[in-house]
Amino acid sequence: MTAFLTTGPDHCVGHLLLAHGAGAGMTSPFFEAMAEQLAAHGVRTSRFEFNYMAQRRTAGGKRPPPKVASLMEEFRSVVAERTGEGAPIFIGGKSMGGRVASMVADELFAGQRIKGLVCLGYPFHPPGKPQSLRVGHLEGMACPALIVQGERDALGSRAEVAGYALSPAIQVEWLADGDHDFKARKSSGFSQAGHIAAAAEAVGRFMALS
Repeated sequence: MTAFLTTGPDHCVGHLLLAHGAGAGMTSPFFEAMAEQLAAHGVRTSRFEFNYMAQRRTAGGKRPPPKVASLMEEFRSVVAERTGEGAPIFIGGKSMGGRVASMVADELFAGQRIKGLVCLGYPFHPPGKPQSLRVGHLEGMACPALIVQGERDALGSRAEVAGYALSPAIQVEWLADGDHDFKARKSSGFSQAGHIAAAAEAVGRFMALS
């Protein structure tokens, strides 16, 4: 059985299953703050860790993520565990977790297992490799999706994403001067805390209308 950290009201606009990024687990400060803010907007979240990250927690050391096909299968199993609990299910995650969720979203949406997809800082390409795009499956996506992205995200900035052919099913919410973790420079007048709050508001609105 998967270990979940669940936050938010029982009577909610939707239940969001959230996966972490490649290097930080489900108890990262980013995820803690995001779950708290999402709860304030009526979103129930269940954070979980892929097996490699859970093994880091129990055994220590640093284990790299396995191949994405293995992570996709884990995500399918997580959805199966939470199906039938009453609230509409949405899937998503931070960075790598959001990418994995996006790769199973259409099949789960077609099977009426989920209502939508939420990506927090989508890795459109690896660091320093803008030519190695991870957008092929996003071009024809049918599942309603929301990507919340910092304008200067090094894994997909606003200028870069403007040139991608994303599906009309995908909404992108931009955070002014935000980086991959939604942090903004002091000179911008914005803050990470403010951007996390804005992201949660956008996610709550998206889920309520999906």
